[in-house]
Amino acid sequence: MHLVEVSIHSERYPTTRVYPFNVAALARPQTLVFRRPVALFVGENGCGKSTLLEAITRRCGIHTWDRPKRHLAHANPFETSLAQFISVQWANGGACPGSFFRAETFHEVADFLDDVALVDPGRLAYHGGHILNTLSHGQALLTYFSGRYALRGLYLLDEPEAALSPASQLEFVRLLRRLEAQGQVQFVIATHSPILLAYPGAQLFSFTDSSIQEVTYEETTHYQIYKQFFSDRRALLEA
Repeated sequence: MHLVEVSIHSERYPTTRVYPFNVAALARPQTLVFRRPVALFVGENGCGKSTLLEAITRRCGIHTWDRPKRHLAHANPFETSLAQFISVQWANGGACPGSFFRAETFHEVADFLDDVALVDPGRLAYHGGHILNTLSHGQALLTYFSGRYALRGLYLLDEPEAALSPASQLEFVRLLRRLEAQGQVQFVIATHSPILLAYPGAQLFSFTDSSIQEVTYEETTHYQIYKQFFSDRRALLEA
């Protein structure tokens, strides 16, 4: 374990009228305690799980690969400010290196890594031994994960299942288990995938309209919807 606690200090927010300070799940002071090397954030779109994940990344001093903002109408001076209002506690008193993965920017990251590998072939070892953008999107993700996450670190991932088939999601779960067994890595993952949420022994944090609560797999809305769908999909689709 590397990261053991994240505390949200909402009493210090400069405003509650704009994003991210108006996200309901982040509106009250609370502390998340990490007891397992794999923690999963789950909740509906807009619930704040990706927002908090990115804020943790910034507070931990881990680089985020951001696209430039192109629309002045969307400008928000507070957009990346949540990190200033959370605190983190490390195991053994020291920060740990790591990385942040966001599905929507992976293609650009892969382009950069491929360019570096052309002049320094040794770099290929750090992302699976392949030029990433010669592979399918899903294959490139798994190749990158297998190389990058073999190194000691704290890894934060935002919806890694986005380009993975169900079979590839299972392969990703198996990869996480192998890496966890080595005892050098910790993962915090925001996801909608019921396959990833079923990760054995993971902590699940559910983002609701009022707070963040630790839950079991069967208590997640995602599990309940999929269970109902496979039991009686006609009734669910026609509701």
